Amino acid sequence: MVKRAREFRGTPAPVRDAATVVLLRPSGDSFQLYVLKRATTMVFGGLYAFPGGGVDPSDRPETIRKDWSALLGVPDERARAVVGAAARELFEEAGVLLAGPIEQPDRTVSDVSTDEWEAERAALAARELTLTELLRRHDLRLRDDLLFPWARWITPEFEPRRFDTWFFVSLLPEGQTARDVSGESDGTQWSGPAAAYGLAMLPPTRSTVDSLRPYKKIAEVVAASSRRNAATPVQPRVEFTEDGGALLHIP
Repeated sequence: MVKRAREFRGTPAPVRDAATVVLLRPSGDSFQLYVLKRATTMVFGGLYAFPGGGVDPSDRPETIRKDWSALLGVPDERARAVVGAAARELFEEAGVLLAGPIEQPDRTVSDVSTDEWEAERAALAARELTLTELLRRHDLRLRDDLLFPWARWITPEFEPRRFDTWFFVSLLPEGQTARDVSGESDGTQWSGPAAAYGLAMLPPTRSTVDSLRPYKKIAEVVAASSRRNAATPVQPRVEFTEDGGALLHIP
């Protein structure tokens, strides 16, 4: 990172919208979060991250919540695309679907690890099917009310690939199981925030884990999400010191 910052000249790369989801499940009196280890063949290989990725042009599902624009700090259509990407990536990379029957708004689908659902997930990942089409096919609606905005990070200007990434927290729906189905990881695990903090991570991921450490229960995390600012982005920068060193500043 420091090397790229020192060598950077010219115009910053364009920024692409992205979303990532911190999936939570109860564990005794506390909770755990789901992390995956990026495959060594990928960018940032070997580092731990949450399910997520870039926004796709097809990410335009109908949402339950009507305040996403204000919560995420962008116009409505763009905000819905970010929310759609969060739900799609969670299904693609962890096999967890945030959806429920249209006529039963308080329910979520249970087991989505069957062969039929796995075929749907694979088609979605291959862009042969959009999330909107998948939901319509099964008479489902997106349960975006189970996504809680947590933070927003923009990649530093000196990086060759840059993202405007929204971090969400979400609860593992009852009856579903997170699975290593992405093909982009060398393994996954459930960890408490304290244990996860010791894993190798990029600054935004580590900062997100650190922000969850004060909470003991999932209900506390959900309550705290209403006080979080996911509209104003955090953009790290590198400052070079007189002695030739470098400091990473995270506002």
